[in-house]
Amino acid sequence: MSDQQKAEQLLEGAYALKTADDNIRYYRDFAPLYDTRFADELGYCYPAAIARVYHQHAGTEDTPIADIGCGTGLVAAEIGCKPDNIDGLDISPEMLAAAGAKGLYNRLIEIDLATGTNAIKHQYGAMVSAGTFTHGHLGAEVLPSLLSIARPGALFCLGVNSEHFQTHDFESTLASMQRDNLIHPPVLERVAIYSNPDSEHADDTATILVYRKA
Repeated sequence: MSDQQKAEQLLEGAYALKTADDNIRYYRDFAPLYDTRFADELGYCYPAAIARVYHQHAGTEDTPIADIGCGTGLVAAEIGCKPDNIDGLDISPEMLAAAGAKGLYNRLIEIDLATGTNAIKHQYGAMVSAGTFTHGHLGAEVLPSLLSIARPGALFCLGVNSEHFQTHDFESTLASMQRDNLIHPPVLERVAIYSNPDSEHADDTATILVYRKA
């Protein structure tokens, strides 16, 4: 099996996850391979797209940043801010350990965001995410709860797998949040997830949700 096929296999395994415990077990083994066997082999350009959109919309006041599902820190590396200005949140202690070894974050918080944000006492100025709102991971039901740890006016740049966006109520959730005056009107931007043209997932895209807390 080639390195690219191994990378594809890792991705399919991640998409097949069902529960929080599934994620914790899977990423325990996936963490050491994430950057090399997955991100490098498939040309994982998604974190760079999130960073670009963040910088496009952010002002100097849009910190500190919460990196939702930070994994090994690929989004933080692309954003390039001082570690004092960004925290990493993830369900996997092994992924957080890999991120911590890079010295990219102020705090690393182990949390299952599907069960709520009560354990986080912070008022973030921005939230970013790549690869967490996707098959087998977080759904649209998490979006309202994230508002509780963001201050008014906070910037959100959250990437959602485009197929996941279509099938898991993201559009209706955003409409409901806007109707309830929780957020300002969102802007949606579709981006490529992978740059390797030979990948089985070369055509996969993400929809970046860009909005501010009201």
